[in-house]
Amino acid sequence: MYDYIIVGAGSAGCVLANRLSADRDCKVLLIEAGPRDWHPFIHMPAGIAKLVGKKNANWNYYTEPEPNLGERRLWWPRGRVLGGSSSINAMCYTRGDARDYDEWAQQGAEGWRWADCLPAFRQAEGNARGASEFHGGSGPLSVTDHIHTNPLSKVFLDAAAQAGHARTDDFNGAHQDGFGYYQITQKNGARCSTAVAYLNPARDRPNLTIVTGAQALGLLFEGGRAVGLRYARGRSVSEPRASREVILCGGALNSPQLLMLSGIGPAAELRRHGIEVRVDAPGVGANLQDHLDICTLTQASDQLSYDTLSDISVAWQYYLFRRGPGTSNVAEAGGFLRSRLAEDERPDLQFHFVPAMLDDHGRNRLPGSGYTLHACFLRPKSRGHLSLASTNPRDKIRIHANYLSDAEGFDLKVMVECVRLSREILAQPAFAPHRSHEMLPGESVQDEAGIVDFIRRKAETIYHPVGTCRMGEDNAAVVDSQLRVRGVEGLRVVDASVMPTLVGGNTNAPTVMIAERAAAFIAGR
Repeated sequence: MYDYIIVGAGSAGCVLANRLSADRDCKVLLIEAGPRDWHPFIHMPAGIAKLVGKKNANWNYYTEPEPNLGERRLWWPRGRVLGGSSSINAMCYTRGDARDYDEWAQQGAEGWRWADCLPAFRQAEGNARGASEFHGGSGPLSVTDHIHTNPLSKVFLDAAAQAGHARTDDFNGAHQDGFGYYQITQKNGARCSTAVAYLNPARDRPNLTIVTGAQALGLLFEGGRAVGLRYARGRSVSEPRASREVILCGGALNSPQLLMLSGIGPAAELRRHGIEVRVDAPGVGANLQDHLDICTLTQASDQLSYDTLSDISVAWQYYLFRRGPGTSNVAEAGGFLRSRLAEDERPDLQFHFVPAMLDDHGRNRLPGSGYTLHACFLRPKSRGHLSLASTNPRDKIRIHANYLSDAEGFDLKVMVECVRLSREILAQPAFAPHRSHEMLPGESVQDEAGIVDFIRRKAETIYHPVGTCRMGEDNAAVVDSQLRVRGVEGLRVVDASVMPTLVGGNTNAPTVMIAERAAAFIAGR
């Protein structure tokens, strides 16, 4: 018998495993479907480019055909390994705009204002620059500046300034807007995932049990209370029990799937698959949101980009000295700005500059040398949903992202603006010595119709799905403001699925913050 069972050892689950097992009187079980985070490409930051093809650390989801993106099925990589997506992401540490969290509170997530969340961000963060009003200096999650940056990243920042955009050295300070280098979740030149930051220091605690390669099959109930979990590991099936709580940390796709398989979800969807309805919860799997991203690619006239590097020399320099391009997260610089279509005072666009040619998540290797500018709309109006493929837990959830589906067509208008502003920055004099020609969308694509067609053909996720177990106090909310599943006792969801709306930035740091706050809720603080 355990006190707590945590399902999913990702960005949130590792945090909870550490914080809850710090109480030596509590027995904690952490289960993870994927393997241990042993692969060297996980820990070498530039290994992110090689992780694209490593299926054993990735769920490798695909959406259903997207009606507004040429019926394409978009690839959604999600971490399936200790550390979850924090073990395979680009390590950019951003929190979004402070007003994003005030908006959560306004939408019914009581106690989630920015003033409530900032202390948890600071508690989690160990920023190499030291503690300040906005930053923690001694938390488990190491946040650092780059050891190495490509010369083209500085060229990009010079070009952004020439285009009239402000410069900043901290996207997580008093204000978010501006262009600069991202701070990254690294320590001593290596990735600092939540498995490294939180799980490694707790591994040897006798009251913490970690089980990898464990496929969750369903929750166990006694009356109206969740009391355990059924999971398979190889050919054996186990049913551990929890005296206090079962905590789902599977992320925006896996947590709602497990709820539905266990009879908690939209009644019509459950009955369609012959699942007994335990709780009719229409919000489970609904409210799906993601940042859609469009890349502008330029062929370079020189050999400065990372496209030209030898893998052997990069690895040699990294493993011998922890220096050089191997320490780079590749997406070194970027920015946030408020477009002419912004509906309030918050930046509504985010940019990631990559000094390499990146097409189709890097899966389509292009010849030559070049550079890529990602741009995404931070607050899309479109909403998607999830549905079950079957009652088999091993069958992946069906993802209906519904990109660009808002009735007013506003999301598409802002994506067109993303392309326009990307081109404007890349056309600045700073890039003149390095520019050969535009590869995507291509110099022949100039009118709005051509740009719209380019977006429909080439836009992809930038890996930020949220919202499918939304927190709040209304009937459509799946969890309350302390992340307890409504209609069931002894069950919480703690991951990105509980976010009511997307934050204006990368979602990993906010997920860690949510887990820090959940640990405090559980401990009664």
